[in-house]
Amino acid sequence: MATALHDAHQRDDVFLPLTQRMAMNADGVLEDIARTYCVSTLDVVHALPAANRKIVTGDHLETILDDVTSWGPILLIVHTPDLVLECEGPLPSGSYGRGYFNLQGESPISGHIRASRCREIAFVSRPFMGRESRSIQFFNFDGDSMFKIFVRREQNRDLVAEQVARFDALKAAL
Repeated sequence: MATALHDAHQRDDVFLPLTQRMAMNADGVLEDIARTYCVSTLDVVHALPAANRKIVTGDHLETILDDVTSWGPILLIVHTPDLVLECEGPLPSGSYGRGYFNLQGESPISGHIRASRCREIAFVSRPFMGRESRSIQFFNFDGDSMFKIFVRREQNRDLVAEQVARFDALKAAL
């Protein structure tokens, strides 16, 4: 079996059933694994071992985002087949209006979330590129990622300990 953890398309384990593959190796780009297995990204998250994920319903979106506004700068990622957009900054507070949950405030992060399309939200703790990671991933009814909030890293590439504690506390509270 190949030793590279980063490219699911070149590993022998892509021939394993998805749940077995994820149990053996939870590393990799979830969207790439989904394409390899011809499933949604949410299906890949559901295939992670239970220790690596906690999934809640989409109606927790406002509660989760409200909590994250107090975490300090986070990393927000939007991952589509054509783009991985990363934006770092504090998550601004939001409110509902005109069918969207609108993020407003003094931050490089702003926008309008169609909250009614949020099906499930996953708290994901897993290796990524060989390093520990923590993210909150928001999924629509098609099983596609709407956006992801990642715990930031220190300059030495370790996760920000205070954000890890906040992530773990929020996950436990839901």
